[in-house]
Amino acid sequence: MSHKRCNGDVVREGAAERGPRTLRAEDALKAIAAGPRPEQRLRAILEQALVFAGASFAGLYAPGDDRELLCLVESAGAPRTLYGVRDSYPAAGGSPVADAHRAGEAVWIGPEEFAGSAESRHVPSSGFSLAVLPVRGDGGGCLLALTEHPDGFDADGRTCLESIAEAMTCAVPAGTAGSTGLAGPVEGGELQPDAFTLAMDTGRAEVGDDILRLFGLAPGEFDGKVETLLGLTVPEDLPSLMSVTESDHMTIGERELEFRVLQPTGPPKWLRLSGRLLPGGDGRPTLLVGTVADASTLRPDVTDVARVQRLAAALATAGTVRDVSQAVVAALRRPLRADRIALAELENDRLVVTVLDPPDPESWPELWRLEWRTEWPDAPVRAMPTLAAALREGRARIWPAGTGDLEPALADVGPGGLAVLPLPAGGRMAGACLIGWDTPHDFGPDERALLTASAGLAGQALMRAHAFDAEHELVGMLQRQLLPRRLPKLPGAVAVARYLPSTAGLELGGDWYDVIPLPDHHVALVIGDVQGHSAGAATLMGQMRTALRAYAVEGHPPDVVVSHANRLLTGMETDLFATCVYVDLDMEEGSAWCVRAGHLPPVLRHPDGSTEIAEVEGGPPLGVVTQADFPMSPLRLRPGTLIALTTDGLVETPESDIDEGMDRFAHALAVSAPAHLGLVADALLGNARRNDDVALLLVRYDGMALRPLRESWSVWRLPEAVRHARRFTRRTLRSWEVPDDDIDGVLLIVSELVTNALVHTDGKVRLDLTLIGGRLRVAVADASPRTPVKPTSIGWEATGGRGILLVEAMSATWGTLPVSGGKQVWSEIPVGAG
Repeated sequence: MSHKRCNGDVVREGAAERGPRTLRAEDALKAIAAGPRPEQRLRAILEQALVFAGASFAGLYAPGDDRELLCLVESAGAPRTLYGVRDSYPAAGGSPVADAHRAGEAVWIGPEEFAGSAESRHVPSSGFSLAVLPVRGDGGGCLLALTEHPDGFDADGRTCLESIAEAMTCAVPAGTAGSTGLAGPVEGGELQPDAFTLAMDTGRAEVGDDILRLFGLAPGEFDGKVETLLGLTVPEDLPSLMSVTESDHMTIGERELEFRVLQPTGPPKWLRLSGRLLPGGDGRPTLLVGTVADASTLRPDVTDVARVQRLAAALATAGTVRDVSQAVVAALRRPLRADRIALAELENDRLVVTVLDPPDPESWPELWRLEWRTEWPDAPVRAMPTLAAALREGRARIWPAGTGDLEPALADVGPGGLAVLPLPAGGRMAGACLIGWDTPHDFGPDERALLTASAGLAGQALMRAHAFDAEHELVGMLQRQLLPRRLPKLPGAVAVARYLPSTAGLELGGDWYDVIPLPDHHVALVIGDVQGHSAGAATLMGQMRTALRAYAVEGHPPDVVVSHANRLLTGMETDLFATCVYVDLDMEEGSAWCVRAGHLPPVLRHPDGSTEIAEVEGGPPLGVVTQADFPMSPLRLRPGTLIALTTDGLVETPESDIDEGMDRFAHALAVSAPAHLGLVADALLGNARRNDDVALLLVRYDGMALRPLRESWSVWRLPEAVRHARRFTRRTLRSWEVPDDDIDGVLLIVSELVTNALVHTDGKVRLDLTLIGGRLRVAVADASPRTPVKPTSIGWEATGGRGILLVEAMSATWGTLPVSGGKQVWSEIPVGAG
């Protein structure tokens, strides 16, 4: 190789054989040598390893003051902790960094070789390749680079790394590992007005007066704690700030980031922090020194490192694909002054768009509008061959205004300039990001580097979020299978329910709701919560929902229903318990009985808009005490009253107790418009904290416009009991003005049902007649739980068995219901008006 020169003219033998990537890398290194200030040059050189060599992490190690340690001076890319990279290595040790430093030769290690080395014990995952190249010169040191590409660094990548190592020879003076490299935050023992120092072990800070003024503090008001300053920042910026103020999250070297400080009035103020973490005697970080300035007064093209750091911090907390997409849009559109951004996942040959900015269809090309779905379009890759080619190549493509022959579907995205960023992850393309400008846009080298770095971060985050979304959707599907698929239509009422699974993890929740139609226009409203978040809690939730429904349908009163469920749960020998509220609502009378087992009480919104947290006596949670009392409390409802039942995930927060949450819930219900229950439910869940699952059940009682006519008759076991039942039925139907032509058929059904009850059962028999809306219901209740069996065939000589067949033939519908240990056989017959 020929000699390198410190003006950046790095010339290597065999230039004619080098690939275009290597040539572009050398051009970038020349620009860096002539461009950035000396204190910025080192990091800019390292960033070229990310752009041109495909590295995920790059760092420079230099000998410490005692020459016994090789200390990390500067780094770029992903956090070093992801790869188990240390801040320092013993110069005499057996690490690849020490080997390359002593031998003065490059070390190339693939995934399989690294997995078998001693260093792999310190690494969470060994699926990456490692390269260490010596940096020659007065200071010495080594360039360490890592890549997650399955094939490691290719030939062009190795050549790029060699050029970068040569360029570092001029950028790293002797003694780098022990110098600050900053423009004198502390001069002559006196702290400059725009400077600060932070002790990493104690969190004590010395801050200049100008910085305190930017935070809105007077010099005498600052207590010296870094937490005081962090408390004045915008909460969304705390992750990136914590990565600087906590030594475990930061590597030695220079850092820049932008953050916002809250103001007494108006929007937050953007500040820029520039600092260097200095190593102690053993190479561990001990002191952070730097400056803070108003970001609006700095040149906009100083560096994009802060933007990449903010994007990395936002992506680290982004759980879903939509969160990742929105973080990318927020990080890129404003700094790039772009007119539109689209981010999409690649599924087979289609791009499934996850976010568009702006979101309205008119802002996007005609092909996109033709493929528009309910919310976003699905952009077909086959209709955009240029985009398909960029995805196959896997590198960012940029088309300034007036260049290239683009298909309309792409050209109209950015008539003034278009950037297509494939999003790589795990050896495949996770998706693509399209950025467009309407007016001619000039793509500078810093902007290209920002786009490339952002694409790598977004691709990895998109893959993680996609896996999280898939698992979360599976959890949600399992949860929904345990809940009612749809709510029944109620006479005189409207019911709406919502369920939100927790986003704090992938565990199944235990919240449930149910609406159970009961005889005689009653309906049971149930909401409950099983302790914990696990498959066991979800399974128990399904069992409790089924048990409560079964006990309710059997005709038990509310307190007996809940008591039976409590005894069932205590007998299951589980460590879990459950809470619930059970409301038996009489649609005809507008009254209800409520039973509460350790759960939140119902909230009533009256027709005048006032709200009331119902005073309902409560029993213990289910499954705690075997013999427990569950008292019933009455509720009176006027037409237009709204009943709201919910779980603690909607009203309880770490900042306030549950009573305050119930008051907020009642207030939100008061200002709602109950005419549209679906909108009310969505509004109540709008600010729900998703660290717990939430169930919500709303029922608006409107009252029954048509009241049924009812009569009952106790059938005594006398020889003429059937005749008496027929006479009672005829007299009742005539008083209801049922036509005589319909009465004869009804009398035959009454005769068969009463006869079956008297012949085949013991105990009391009751006949109930109900007429509503031209439909007559005949019901006969007895004490036997055995359901009548319809015969499959009857011989000509048989003397019985035809009664149920006659009932089935003459009824519009018929069936049986369990009632308090017995049963009720019923038949419905359409009748005309009198």
